[in-house]
Amino acid sequence: MNFLGSKTIETDRLILRTQTMNEQKRLWEILMIPEVNKYFLTVPPKFREKLKDWDKQQKFYEDDMKHANDNNVFRWSIFLKDTGECIGRLSCHEGHDEDESINNPNIRGVGWIIDPKFQGHGYGTEAAKAMIDFMFLECEIEQIITGAAICNPASWKIMEKLGFERQEKTKMIQYTFLDELTEIYSYVMTKERYLSLNLPSRRE
Repeated sequence: MNFLGSKTIETDRLILRTQTMNEQKRLWEILMIPEVNKYFLTVPPKFREKLKDWDKQQKFYEDDMKHANDNNVFRWSIFLKDTGECIGRLSCHEGHDEDESINNPNIRGVGWIIDPKFQGHGYGTEAAKAMIDFMFLECEIEQIITGAAICNPASWKIMEKLGFERQEKTKMIQYTFLDELTEIYSYVMTKERYLSLNLPSRRE
């Protein structure tokens, strides 16, 4: 694959930018909304309480932002083009974060969060499609694997809208903010399938 880093991506309504410390508290506040973090896998549950404390998290984010411009990091903050407001973030991470058996940088996972105030307007789909265009067309990855809680249709409907193939077998995983295991759908998208279904949707 081509390690191009989190270059700026522009869509009709959004700008996806490399993350900076400027918007990290805003993104953390979004993540702390129960309907957002309920099905978001951030850290093991044992770190749940620490994650809720901004004063403890600030240093982590400061250290993390030192690598935001590395060419092997693919994480973006999502901004509304017309107002400049940060409404969420998305990432295309290494596949072993989704499945520990994967050891191939050409197989990636994806994830995103959107402020609930801005959900229902197609921003999640628009941002995800632009990111996936970039990862397949320019970074030339081979495959994306991901998953979503069965009881969280807002997430898996985006995957299906983008053409991801739902796998027959479901999985049970432990989300950060939930005590019980949760059943998820697993999804796969190959570069060949994506390009057969989609035309690039972004501009730089």
